[in-house]
Amino acid sequence: MKTRASKHDSRVNTRYPVWLEYLGMWFIMLCLTGGQSMIFYSFMGVDSPDIPLTFIFANVGYWGLMSFIFCAITFAIRRRMFDKPLRKLSEAARQVAQGDFSVHIDPVRKDGKKDYVEVMFEDFNTMVDELNSIEMLTGDFVSNVSHEIKTPLSIIESYAMALRKDDIAAEQKNEYIDTIITASQKLNTLVTDILKLSKLENQKITPAWETYDLCGQLTECALAFEELWESKRIAFTADLDDRAMIRADRSMLEIVWNNLLGNALKFTPTGGTILLAQTSDEDSVTVTVTDNGSGMSDETKRRLFDKFYQGDSSHSQEGNGLGLALTRRVIELLGGQISVTSASGVGSTLTVRLKAAP
Repeated sequence: MKTRASKHDSRVNTRYPVWLEYLGMWFIMLCLTGGQSMIFYSFMGVDSPDIPLTFIFANVGYWGLMSFIFCAITFAIRRRMFDKPLRKLSEAARQVAQGDFSVHIDPVRKDGKKDYVEVMFEDFNTMVDELNSIEMLTGDFVSNVSHEIKTPLSIIESYAMALRKDDIAAEQKNEYIDTIITASQKLNTLVTDILKLSKLENQKITPAWETYDLCGQLTECALAFEELWESKRIAFTADLDDRAMIRADRSMLEIVWNNLLGNALKFTPTGGTILLAQTSDEDSVTVTVTDNGSGMSDETKRRLFDKFYQGDSSHSQEGNGLGLALTRRVIELLGGQISVTSASGVGSTLTVRLKAAP
């Protein structure tokens, strides 16, 4: 929505008097004329010139008219170049303060050039766009959190009520209890991930920097998933150096590798392949996790690291959509980079680049 400047803001209770500006300009002009006359008569050698009274009145009237014209011109320029733009900005800021993030201010100049006012309007529009984006993300976050929490709570409530029945067989009772435990664990994981992400985004967690062997950590994380990849008959290959020293937070990076490997295993079909590779150069260490799963669409790649986003709805019950958001935040906090390459039906490769230890 585009904004127009309002006629008057009731909060503005003082205004610069134009008439005072006019009188001040008139006085200055008269002083300048008087001084010029004194210098002129001094050079001419005239001590006490006999100046007609009509000339004095005419001179005063002339400079009164010139002062009026000058003030009118400067007032028009000021009104066009400053007053109107600032009123537009004030009205737009008031609308934003009331929660309207659709406000945009049109440029004043029509020639495409930019002065400080145009740059200020451009920055204001950018700020409003960012606020609107944050507002939408906040709304989506609250909606997604509510949904993710409501689902396991509903399961727990339903099965807990079912357990109150007296005619439940022991085997069925155990199934109900297992379902409640699973839902409770999912809820606990969700809350834990939300707290971790909140602390990371607000920088309440300070990395515990240490120099250690990344290859050893990757091997340990991969072996933790051994039972899962064997149960799905996945051909898991690790191509790692003997040693790759980095300086990072060991526990934070463990979250990264567990999320990347867990996602690869989740989206790789039975009998598929996963490759964990690591390469090093003088300045950096690169880790890639490649699978031959279903791959990703362009939309999924674009939103892959958004909170609660799950590109494959068929797997929506296997995660909460926070893992990769956590992963990216950890990597950014440690000064690294993460990227993804993928194509639908081909598979995906996630690449993490970290600084090598000095």
